[in-house]
Amino acid sequence: MKTLLLARHAKSDWGFPGLADHDRPLNARGRRDAPAMAQRLVDDELGLDRIVSSSAARAQSTAGEYAAAFGLAVVEEELLYAASARAILAIAAALPEDSSVAMLVGHNPGMSDAVAELTGQFVQMPTCAIAECAVDIGSWDELIEGTGRLLRIHTP
Repeated sequence: MKTLLLARHAKSDWGFPGLADHDRPLNARGRRDAPAMAQRLVDDELGLDRIVSSSAARAQSTAGEYAAAFGLAVVEEELLYAASARAILAIAAALPEDSSVAMLVGHNPGMSDAVAELTGQFVQMPTCAIAECAVDIGSWDELIEGTGRLLRIHTP
């Protein structure tokens, strides 16, 4: 059994005309919500042992808060930026076997779609939401659509 956390980045700042989408930072709400969500995961004793994030600034900042809370490093994955559900699940299927509770930090609509493909349940993923999914597999490379069960949605 594995646990996959599919996380949408915290609220980003649109107040910089001309700034590339990839480079948008978190806004004040995002800077507040990300550490609060990280603490909730620690309080829930999830045992997070791997964090993989989109290369976008807002996703990296969000993932950095989770990493700090769990004493982990963030693995940057450029393919998570604007990824489809299938791409997200392929990245999850390539996770190292020594990880049992992993988080992917990315963007919508991909994250919501990935939850739906993995669990058969469509959920709304507001900014900084985390879908906690139990995946009935022994190895990450066995992960395919329909192998997961949605346990809960964590929202700020």
